[in-house]
Amino acid sequence: MDGNALDENKLDFENRIPLEELRNAAEAIRAELGKIIIGQHEFIELLIVALLSDGHVLIEGVPGIAKTVTAKLFAKTLSTEFSRLQFTPDLMPSDVLGTSVLNMKNSEFEFRKGPIFSNIVLIDEINRAPAKTQAALFEVMEERQITIDGERYKMEPPFMVLATQNPIEQEGTYALPEAQLDRFLFKIKVDYPSMEQEVAILASHHDRKGAAPQKDILAVLSPEKLATFRLQTQEVLIEEKILNYIASIVVKTRTHPHLYLGGSPRASLSIMNAAKAFAAIAGRDFVIPEDVKRAVIPVMRHRLILSPEREMEGMTTEQVIDMIVQSVEIPR
Repeated sequence: MDGNALDENKLDFENRIPLEELRNAAEAIRAELGKIIIGQHEFIELLIVALLSDGHVLIEGVPGIAKTVTAKLFAKTLSTEFSRLQFTPDLMPSDVLGTSVLNMKNSEFEFRKGPIFSNIVLIDEINRAPAKTQAALFEVMEERQITIDGERYKMEPPFMVLATQNPIEQEGTYALPEAQLDRFLFKIKVDYPSMEQEVAILASHHDRKGAAPQKDILAVLSPEKLATFRLQTQEVLIEEKILNYIASIVVKTRTHPHLYLGGSPRASLSIMNAAKAFAAIAGRDFVIPEDVKRAVIPVMRHRLILSPEREMEGMTTEQVIDMIVQSVEIPR
């Protein structure tokens, strides 16, 4: 082998994906949110991973645990447009997507864009809107476009839906159809804070003396940088044995006796994309089994349906996912 070939090999080895800036951006988002949000480290990390994976997030938790505040402040760390929709039982698709209005000057119909035309869209209590309004989100969440009166309108990137729902209250709510749940990359469950975190929350509010939390949050990531980071995340290496590991987990959900509905190929793709993002924010340009394990539960928990017998026994989808992951051999 001549010297030129050696130099080329050396160059290839050193020409790894430059992830330092991406890691720093993720840390900057964590630091900004940490000014206001106490705890919730996994919640924040999953939001960052979803952002890098170009995925939507469903946030579930009881009222008053900062689901909406965290989503709003997360949007503020990005130099993008933000809109918020409060879903109610009387909300119509046109209230979300927009509608055609007659222009009296030229006697022609003009399309007035709805609040969905934004970059980060927060939908509060998504399960309060009826099926017709839920269906209006199908196209825009999957294809980043809407079709009105035969015309297609593209969403400006980045486009990300953050939706919240209350798991306890059932009156006046409509269960999200499986096809819509499948369009969310993650379902994040937000729990109560610990005793120490509760005290820190009280102290933080006391110190702010009524000041709005949004004032302290700075935008640390531009759409251009985000587009670059997403491309870098897609370039993260994933070996065939890791792909087999992901596929083995998902395929087992389709035949497991405790499950009525298993994961789709979209679930496999979501695990892979999320695992790449976990690797990227850790500064690695390759995926390890631990990245896959971290992605499996938030990706799968809302896509699986328990068998009626297991549901009556009080079993959860997370428990079944754990059983499946433990039964699949970890690649070496």
